[in-house]
Amino acid sequence: MKKVFKGLMIAAAVTMSAGVCLNAAADTAKLDQLLEQVKKNRSADAKLDAAREQEFLSDRADKQALLSKAKAAFAAEEARGKSLTQQFADNEGKLAAKEQELQTAQGTLGEMFGIVRGNATETIGSIATSNISAQFKGREDLLKKLSVAKELPTITELEELWIALQTEMTESAKVSKFDGNVVNLDGTSGQANVVRVGSFVLISDNGYLVYNADTKEMQPLGKQPESHILSDAAAFKGAAAGEVKPVYIDPTGGNLLRLKTQEASLEDQFHQGGTVGYVITALLFLGLIIGVIRFIALSSAQAGINSQLKNLGSPSEKNALGRILKVYHDNKKADVENLELKLDEAIMRETPSIEAGIGLLKLIAAVGPLLGLLGTVVGMIGAFQMITLHGTGDPKIMADQIAMALVTTVQGLLCALPMLFVHALLQSKSNSILHILDEQSTGLIAAHAEKENA
Repeated sequence: MKKVFKGLMIAAAVTMSAGVCLNAAADTAKLDQLLEQVKKNRSADAKLDAAREQEFLSDRADKQALLSKAKAAFAAEEARGKSLTQQFADNEGKLAAKEQELQTAQGTLGEMFGIVRGNATETIGSIATSNISAQFKGREDLLKKLSVAKELPTITELEELWIALQTEMTESAKVSKFDGNVVNLDGTSGQANVVRVGSFVLISDNGYLVYNADTKEMQPLGKQPESHILSDAAAFKGAAAGEVKPVYIDPTGGNLLRLKTQEASLEDQFHQGGTVGYVITALLFLGLIIGVIRFIALSSAQAGINSQLKNLGSPSEKNALGRILKVYHDNKKADVENLELKLDEAIMRETPSIEAGIGLLKLIAAVGPLLGLLGTVVGMIGAFQMITLHGTGDPKIMADQIAMALVTTVQGLLCALPMLFVHALLQSKSNSILHILDEQSTGLIAAHAEKENA
């Protein structure tokens, strides 16, 4: 057994020695391969670096060639610039010489050329905006051409200038009818028969027209003038040949009519009064309503009294005098003093109904101007606030507040004036009625006293 075991141990030792030797041999082979690979990679990197270096050198040569080419081009352009500068200077001298030759050749025609250009420039605006251009279009085209012309006008152009100026002068003294295109305020357009009064106004069936020089079209005013002006214009347009009709014209050729459209109407001025103005107007209508009602009532009472005066013997309770007469008839047996007291009492009962509302009218007449003054103060306060915020550079900013101040003053006066007249009228009628009642009462007392003394 010992021999066997010993043999196995020896065999195992031999086997392990052989395995170690084999592993060492394998590691040596791998190291050799790694060394060989490193050498190959170094060689490849050296070739790549050499190729890249050669590429950089080649690009450097190309860039140097481009730089040389650019410098050559710059030198050529610089030389060309100097040449052109010299040529420009030479041309300037030639142009000056040619202009001198042209002025010498023109002689007196140069003065005529200046006159033509000046007249054309001066008349472009007046002819382009003239109402006559609504009928004769395109007259300003020639004037625009002549105003910027660099050469002498031809005979034809001079004749056309003459015709354009002569047409303006001749047609400004004529009244003519023609059909033209009218652009309405809503953007639609249509043909209309138009009457032109010189260069002053254009009249259609719907009122006055204005000529728009930008669009070269006729268009109605945004707001037509007063009705009596329009009625005269309509009558003038419909007048027969040779018939003379008055008509309002605009000596500025339409500028005044355009300004007229910007004026505030009575309605606009009324609304400028604001809240204070509305209160004044309400008071005015209230006073007028009270005045009408009291006028009717007093007229009816006066009519009843006048009717009763014709028949004093049979009093009626439907009128104030009849009721007083009835008091007299009911107290015929009383003494004079008691009868006088009874009649005074009856008159006092009738007085409030006769004078009702008259004091209120007097109050409204007094309050109206005070409210107008209130609106004036409020408007001026607003105007000063606008000045504080925006300064005085633009008066339009303060216009609304100043308008309120003035309009409320006018409204207060317009409220007070009719109220004073109405109050005076009603006061007079009521005093007349009370005077009749007092007169009849005094007469009855006097008659009764005579009977007692008889």
